Amino acid sequence: MVATLDMTVSAATPAPVTQDQLLRNRKHVRYWLYVVLLTLFALVLVGGATRLTESGLSITEWKPIHGVIPPIGEAEWQEEFAKYRQIPEYQQVNKGMSLSEFKTIFWWEWAHRLLARSVGFIFALPLAFFWLSGRLEDHLKPKFLGILALGGLQGAVGWWMVASGLVDRVDVSQYRLATHLTIACLIFAATALVARGLAPHSGGRAGEGVRRFAGWMVVAVLFQIYLGGLVAGLRAGMTYNTWPLMDGSLVPGGLFVQSPFWINLFENPKTVQFVHRLGAYLLLALAIWQAVFVLRAEPRTTHARRAVLFALLVAVQAAIGITTLLMVVPIDVALTHQGIALILLFFACAHWRAAKGPYPMPGDVPQAEEEAIY
Repeated sequence: MVATLDMTVSAATPAPVTQDQLLRNRKHVRYWLYVVLLTLFALVLVGGATRLTESGLSITEWKPIHGVIPPIGEAEWQEEFAKYRQIPEYQQVNKGMSLSEFKTIFWWEWAHRLLARSVGFIFALPLAFFWLSGRLEDHLKPKFLGILALGGLQGAVGWWMVASGLVDRVDVSQYRLATHLTIACLIFAATALVARGLAPHSGGRAGEGVRRFAGWMVVAVLFQIYLGGLVAGLRAGMTYNTWPLMDGSLVPGGLFVQSPFWINLFENPKTVQFVHRLGAYLLLALAIWQAVFVLRAEPRTTHARRAVLFALLVAVQAAIGITTLLMVVPIDVALTHQGIALILLFFACAHWRAAKGPYPMPGDVPQAEEEAIY
């Protein structure tokens, strides 16, 4: 009877996962996350192009399911165009637009929404497979649920942003656009952190000071991206197209002409552009400071080399930003600036994750409490 009971318990208990199986599972999950990151990268760039071509209000309804199918036939196109002609953007900006011109802006917004829906499927379906097949480690599950929740929130925020431009405005609210962009980048950063946590790292864990500095650099990049969203929302890059002077001075006048004074930080194009410039200078200074700090704290390590490379990437991004401004925001240069921002964010996340080391293997107790925090 005891033997029978032992056999029953053994049959009900799944075989333990070997280290080789765990590493193989991590590799597969990591590759899937890289596909998600590439799709997110494309989504943000198409979103930027949608903004730059002023196409974001061409679809005036939110149809999460039916909206996958674009208009078919002349009658459906005329119906869609008739809806667009009811909003202020058409009546005040694009009056007299032809159907063919409308189709051009429609396809940008439709492609952006289609990519957004695709990200949901690319993330959710493989997640269900990995989860149900037992290929996910328990500590990863809350992280993935958090990313999934952020994705759902992002969809709602996207429509909330579009809705701001359908009634009393001819464009979307810069507050909502910056929020939409920042949440997209938070999803991108969270996905990158998990993917790099599953990767084998060539160097060991860095010291606490290096880890903290690397984490704050991720925050700094995200904040600068938020400021860039405000610039895009106000089209602030279309004015004051000189550098290093702005309106003929290093510190231009008229920065706080609106009342209350703090509203200038969000609604005064001159102030918003100036703050974005200051943010770029600060980010570059912090990146150089980090490189010097890590070179001194942990010389001749992969952490030091990454810190130096990160500083160089920030310098390249600053140069592209200046070029974008001087050329008055041509779409190709502006999208390059936006794309490099995402690459910079990915690199900042990878550097931070590398400083902390990969996720511990089962049985590696010392790091377990710290990893639960991140």
